[in-house]
Amino acid sequence: MPASPPRPTPPASAGARPGGAPADLAAVRAVITGMYGAYTTGERARVDSFLDPDATIWDSATADLLCGKAELDRVRDGRPTDGTGPAEAGLSVHDDVIDVFADLAVARYWLRVDFRDGPPESVRNTAVLRRDGSERGWLIVHLHEDVQEAAGTGER
Repeated sequence: MPASPPRPTPPASAGARPGGAPADLAAVRAVITGMYGAYTTGERARVDSFLDPDATIWDSATADLLCGKAELDRVRDGRPTDGTGPAEAGLSVHDDVIDVFADLAVARYWLRVDFRDGPPESVRNTAVLRRDGSERGWLIVHLHEDVQEAAGTGER
């Protein structure tokens, strides 16, 4: 009986966790960290430069799925500006897992939100990005924020 031919090894990208080229992984991470960097300095236009104008967002501040920039701006405009809300001191991305599927990337990460007064908040996030094809590189087309531990409560 002849031996069975060896089975071909599937390419690494055939699985659910392909990883990605180091340059792509770094570029996707730069979009995520750049967006939060712009947020902490109050640069709304720069935050928007990382988002597709039609992006969908599950924002931690609202139960509604936000569809596009106009709906995101409505939520932003409803946030306290008189100092009555929590004062954020910094945001940091950690424990990120990024995979690239050709012109689509999925980033999963934790966001630590530090406040001037009080304990930090832990937010679990997933971002879906598409390769833009321009000098911008990658844009976020979907962002899901999920507060796991609200500041000062020890609760979700």
